[in-house]
Amino acid sequence: MPDPTPLPMPMRPPRDQPANRVDDGAGDAIAPLVERLIRELGDDPQREGLLRTPDRVARSMRFLLSGYELTVADVINGAVFVEPYEEMVLVRDIEVYSLCEHHLLPFFGRAHVAYLPRGRIVGLSKLPRIVEVFARRLQVQERLTTQIAGAIDEALEPYGTAVVIEASHLCMMMRGVEKQNSRAVTSALTGAFQRDPKCRNEFLDLLGRT
Repeated sequence: MPDPTPLPMPMRPPRDQPANRVDDGAGDAIAPLVERLIRELGDDPQREGLLRTPDRVARSMRFLLSGYELTVADVINGAVFVEPYEEMVLVRDIEVYSLCEHHLLPFFGRAHVAYLPRGRIVGLSKLPRIVEVFARRLQVQERLTTQIAGAIDEALEPYGTAVVIEASHLCMMMRGVEKQNSRAVTSALTGAFQRDPKCRNEFLDLLGRT
């Protein structure tokens, strides 16, 4: 069996900035905007309960949207290995938390990610990390789904990739139609998962959806 030798990633190298950096809020340009927003909404940003809220919101937003500071190459970090395994690899029930770009309200749920290796595998923990690269940006669920699938295709060049995301959207639950029990389901299938019904059905069987 070949040695599990890491392969070079066909992507641009990580940025000089550490991948997990989260701004501490000091001198953050976001904080004054939050203070103004509080005032525009009719409250007093100088009252005791709100004094530190602008800084807290700034730190929170920097963290929730930290995907802009990451690339797939950053999170995979060379953990791609030669391995003659060509059966399906599936990581299911990956927690997803993101912000809807239309209302800046959260949507959250689970992602199921599978690929068919073509002589190369990636460390299993890297698949949830790829999900986070794109989830921690302003998003719509449809684009998030296809971005995850496309990133895995680019990184591994597998026979195919399948991604399904099931999520609840607070922009539908707290406002608008106010439907509390609705969930959106999106999918992205490439390669063998798109062309071969047997491959696609195996994936759906493993998700309990057939």
